[in-house]
Amino acid sequence: MEVKNFAVWDYVVFAALFIISSGIGVFYAIKERKKATSREFLVGGRQMSFGPVALSLTASFMSAVTVLGTPADVYRFGASFVLFFITYGLVIILTSELFLPVFYRSGITSTYEYLQLRFNKPVRYAATVIYIVQTILYTGVVVYAPALALNQVTGFDLWGSVFATGIVCTFYCTLGGLKAVVWTDAFQMVVMIVGFLTVLIQGSTYAGGLHNVLEQAENGSRLNIFDFDIDPLRRHTFWTISVGGTFTWLGIYGVNQSTIQRCISCKTEKHAKLALYFNLLGLWIILLCAVFSGLTMYAHFKDCDPWTSGIISAPDQLMPYFVMELFSTMPGLPGLFVACAFSGTLSTVAASINALATVTFEDFIKSCFPRLSDKLSTWISKGLCLLFGVICTSTAVAASLMGGVIQAALSIHGMCGGPMLGLFSLGILFPFVNWKGALAGLLTGILLSFWVAIGAFIYPAPASKTWPLPLSTDQCGLSNVTESVPPVLSSRPAIAETWYALSYLHYSTVGCLGCIAAGVIISFLTGLQKGKDIPPLLIRPVCNLFCFWSKKYKTLCWCGVQHDSGTEQENLESDSTWKQGAESVLQNGLKQESLVPGYDPKDKSYDNMALEKITHF
Repeated sequence: MEVKNFAVWDYVVFAALFIISSGIGVFYAIKERKKATSREFLVGGRQMSFGPVALSLTASFMSAVTVLGTPADVYRFGASFVLFFITYGLVIILTSELFLPVFYRSGITSTYEYLQLRFNKPVRYAATVIYIVQTILYTGVVVYAPALALNQVTGFDLWGSVFATGIVCTFYCTLGGLKAVVWTDAFQMVVMIVGFLTVLIQGSTYAGGLHNVLEQAENGSRLNIFDFDIDPLRRHTFWTISVGGTFTWLGIYGVNQSTIQRCISCKTEKHAKLALYFNLLGLWIILLCAVFSGLTMYAHFKDCDPWTSGIISAPDQLMPYFVMELFSTMPGLPGLFVACAFSGTLSTVAASINALATVTFEDFIKSCFPRLSDKLSTWISKGLCLLFGVICTSTAVAASLMGGVIQAALSIHGMCGGPMLGLFSLGILFPFVNWKGALAGLLTGILLSFWVAIGAFIYPAPASKTWPLPLSTDQCGLSNVTESVPPVLSSRPAIAETWYALSYLHYSTVGCLGCIAAGVIISFLTGLQKGKDIPPLLIRPVCNLFCFWSKKYKTLCWCGVQHDSGTEQENLESDSTWKQGAESVLQNGLKQESLVPGYDPKDKSYDNMALEKITHF
């Protein structure tokens, strides 16, 4: 493949992204130098407003995986990916109304602190270790993806650009903490949208207008969106996306440290919920941009597919190749697209590094050294950011072996995020589940999801379930065009045609439901948790929605948890069990912060002002 090099203006645009991102880190390092506490560094002093947090949330998970992987997926498999529009809506509603209130009102910094309050330390530590492994693997994928794009369009050394990405992310994350990460994410979100819109406008113009793009996509069967086949082995149908996708993304949003850390950094619970709902608008915009980019790319390459013709070597190179063709006479615009891809990566990697540093500091360092000074805590937090920056960058090597970036990324989230979602669901929704059930459920979910995912990696699904839609090379005019045919599958065990062929979006479903089922069964076998010993704040009584007509049935479903004995705030002040748990979780030298944000009756929302006052007492 002929590599098309950047012009001078491309380098200028691309370099500006790195300079501005690093500059934000330096700015907050200088501005916040007098507030040298780990709390300020890791959660922004819990006084962020919803605007930048919403942009940060969107940018963090709409990474280069989205910029490169989603258009390529739509190009090859059709626009059914747009059904994630429904998935995102369900996920944000469940996160903001089910999980967020529990985490926010608890005043925790690491989501895994909740697991110790609800169960015990072994459950907390097990979940933390799994999260760390999951996040490092996922971050490796999103570091590798834009490096591939840069290598494709400029000829830059692939691994040189990988390490350059890691260095810049680690630099501004280590210097400026969460505030730098959030504001840099907000800037990078704008760059992502501008990059996508530039491609869409020029691409649709080149193809004869948006109407022509849609007509070509319809002729190529790319607009057959609603496939209601209930077969869970099919890669993308309405049900695999709406059900499997919801489980996958709920693991990403509902209980993920990176998401919850941003939400609890907001000054009130209302701001945290607004951040999630405004972030939903951002998710929808990015999704539509990515889907239409894929359709525009199909209209451009419908008669000469660069992948099957051998012009490019991997589907993930489709988007950068398209951009270089589209803007071959427009210096600066290819640089804008690569900046768009790198914006997604910088935001995701920085968010991951910050979240990894937070859980490691909160869940391990403070447990071993409970009396650390503010200054030393901050330096340790920065050191952890540096350490995880190096580790996450290094795992990009493994990402090069994982195939398509979009499927690799969501598979990792499914394998680890599903069981984690199941574990938190056991704690928040099932008051009778004990710590033995929770731990057994987590291990069961991990074993099930890894079993199906590793089996699928060894024995790829049958081509009838995953093979792309037809792609033409009629007008390529090349002598070395090779027709893609489904791979010949050698002798395979019977389980490879069923269990291992499950859609990658259902890995999370399997892990979550397996965890919940095992947790409930083991709890019944080992003795149910007594509800009266659980502070009401730790349980979300969703049964109230279904038993609203009968106080008797509601009380029965509470399993002994005293939801009706005063306000949550009064319960916390009077509950000795809670106080003992809080002390064991927050044994630290940070001036003994209050655990629970105060309730503001005027705003009808919980806020961090009370916590702020006590911290500075």
